[in-house]
Amino acid sequence: MAKKTAEQVLDAGIRARLAALTDIDPHLVLDDLTTPTAHRALADAELLITGWGCPPIDAAALDAAPKLRAVVHTAGTVRHHITAACWQRGLAVSSAAAANAVPVAEYTLAMILLANKRVLETARAYRTERRRIDWNERHPDAGNYRKTVGILSASIIGRRVIDLLRPHDLTVLLHDPYVSDVEARELGAQLVPLPRLFEDSHVISVHTPLLPETRGLVSRELLARLRTGGTLINTARGAVVDQRALTDEVVSGRLHAILDVTEPEVLPADSPLFDCPNVVVTPHIAGSKGGELRRLADLALAEVETYALGRPFAHPVRPEHLARLA
Repeated sequence: MAKKTAEQVLDAGIRARLAALTDIDPHLVLDDLTTPTAHRALADAELLITGWGCPPIDAAALDAAPKLRAVVHTAGTVRHHITAACWQRGLAVSSAAAANAVPVAEYTLAMILLANKRVLETARAYRTERRRIDWNERHPDAGNYRKTVGILSASIIGRRVIDLLRPHDLTVLLHDPYVSDVEARELGAQLVPLPRLFEDSHVISVHTPLLPETRGLVSRELLARLRTGGTLINTARGAVVDQRALTDEVVSGRLHAILDVTEPEVLPADSPLFDCPNVVVTPHIAGSKGGELRRLADLALAEVETYALGRPFAHPVRPEHLARLA
C-alpha cells in the first residue's frame, strides 16, 4: 500500500496486534513490488496486507512470492491490484468492503433525507436572502413522508442503504438485474424496471459498480424520466452517469444532484457543477475518513486472525463475483 495509507489506516496499536498474530515487520511498507527490498520480503510472504496505493500483484510479483497464499485488503475494491494471475494462483482474497460500506450508506441516508426535506437549497436561500420566508409556500413538496426513493443496484452499499431506510415513512424501489422479486421484498424494496425506477422516484441513489456495461448507464433518456425537482445522488463511480446530460439537467434547474463522485474525479475548476445552486459536490468523502479508517483496520485484523487459525475468510472476494462488485 502507499506509505501514507499505512500511516493513516494501520496505527501503532493495529501494527502491534498484527505482530502478535504473525511474523511481520510492522514498519515495512511496500508501494513497489519490483525492488530488491520487495523481493526479499515477498520471498517468504504467505499473506499480504494491502490498501490504497497497492501496485498490481501481477505474474512477476507472484514469481517473487512463491509462498503467497492470501491477500487481506484494508479497503473496498480489489480491482486495481488483484490480477488474473492472482486468481490463477488460487489466492484467497478478503476485502474490507463491508466496513467501508457503513459510512457510504450513512452519507447516502443523510443526503436522501436532506434532499427530500429541501434542506440544502433552503439553507443556501436563507443565507442569501436573510429574511423571513414562508418555506411551505416556496417548497410545498418538501419532506420525507411517503416519498419514493429509488436504489440503483443492490450492492453491499445499496443493501445497507435500503436497510437504513426501513425506519422512515418512505417507499423504496430497487433495480438490479441480479435480484429476484422475492429477494427484493426480503431486503425491504420493490423490484422495478430501470425506466420505472426513474419515473416513480423522488430521489435516485446510484450504487452500481463501474463495468463496461454500466458506463453511462444513467443516460440522458433516464434522467429525462426523473420528475422535475427530483434528485440524483451518486456515491458509486462518476462514469456510471452521463455527466454531460446531468450537467444540462441541473444547469437548467430541472433536477438536483448530490455528487460525491464525478468524471473526472477532480472536476475542472470552471465546471458549472461547482456553482449550480441545486448541486452539492463533495470530493469523494462518503467512504471511510478519519476515525472511520479504524473500522477498516479492525476488519482486516479480524481476517488475519481468521486466516492464522486456519479458517476461511468472513469477507471473501471470489472471481465469479467480480462482475457484480465495485
